[in-house]
Amino acid sequence: MSWLFTLFSGFAAFSWQQATMLVIGGVMIFLAIRKGLEPALLLPMGFGTILVNLPFVQTAALSALFDAGISHELFPLLLFIGIGAMLDFGPLLKEPKLALFGAAAQAGILCTFFLARALHFPLADAASVAIIGAADGPTAIYVSNYFHSAYQGAILVAAYSYMALVPVLQPPVIRLLTTRHERGIHMEYRPGEVKKLTRILFPILVTILAATLAPQSAELIGFLMFGNLIRECGVLDALSKTAQHELANLVTLLLGFSVSLSLKADTFLRPDTLIVLALGLFAFTLDTAGGVLLAKLLNLFCRKKVNPMVGAAGISAFPMSARTVQKLGLEADPYNHLLMHAAGANIAGQIFSVLAGGLLISFVEARL
Repeated sequence: MSWLFTLFSGFAAFSWQQATMLVIGGVMIFLAIRKGLEPALLLPMGFGTILVNLPFVQTAALSALFDAGISHELFPLLLFIGIGAMLDFGPLLKEPKLALFGAAAQAGILCTFFLARALHFPLADAASVAIIGAADGPTAIYVSNYFHSAYQGAILVAAYSYMALVPVLQPPVIRLLTTRHERGIHMEYRPGEVKKLTRILFPILVTILAATLAPQSAELIGFLMFGNLIRECGVLDALSKTAQHELANLVTLLLGFSVSLSLKADTFLRPDTLIVLALGLFAFTLDTAGGVLLAKLLNLFCRKKVNPMVGAAGISAFPMSARTVQKLGLEADPYNHLLMHAAGANIAGQIFSVLAGGLLISFVEARL
């Protein structure tokens, strides 16, 4: 009967906070399996949340994983190689104006930074919280770790949770700011080849330009662009496929487990954590709104109308946001295919989010 006593003692050791985190972990697993929302990320994050909140469980292995992958920024850099190898800059290179939406969709970062300061967050912590609006997990890790933010756990959870929930979070904002007629606007897409030399030179030139404008973004943007160079150079096809699939999937899985270490009940269920999560949601909402409103503004002056939803795809959450816009476009008109335009804006958002992180670091450092 000793096993029964041990089992009963284990259940008795549960606090309500731990029970709450088990429920949260279960919701993540449900969303990953039942709803198919970024399962490679949410499944290990949800399972890890349950694991770290069980009584008497030792988390030394997860702590080592967290230190190596997040504290030393290994996972963001490796993941950016994989993401870069997935990116096809063709739609952006054929429609450079889509870069405007990538810039506009960073509006949430600036507004959230000033709101966090108004709520008396220290300067470095306000910047770390604001970067949730980049809609880019690796950039959130990089910035919050750079400033050694006291809210790093909540920041990582917010960044990755909201990224995974883009198909849930963006549609209400888009529908609020657009009419059905606007969502049904068709955008002509002319497929055409982008010269190979242009594809090769683009990641190199972007790295040089970004590192010049925001030196603190050089590592992240460099690894992202190097991943794309692997894809486009034509001599590393096997490595490109490995980076896109095995490397990206494995690092994402390990990243999910590492982030779950920040979801321990005693450190996560606190009032300031809830404020950080709310600020992150505010940033995501403004990101989406910024892109949509810019597109509506351009439509006042442009002869060829832009579907405002394409502006919403300017956030960095690739390719979730582009897919969301495509789905909404088909709902408004079953013949309205916006994926390539949305992908171009989405890719631009990936670049601008990293650049925004570097600029934010430079801005804060100049005032510390």
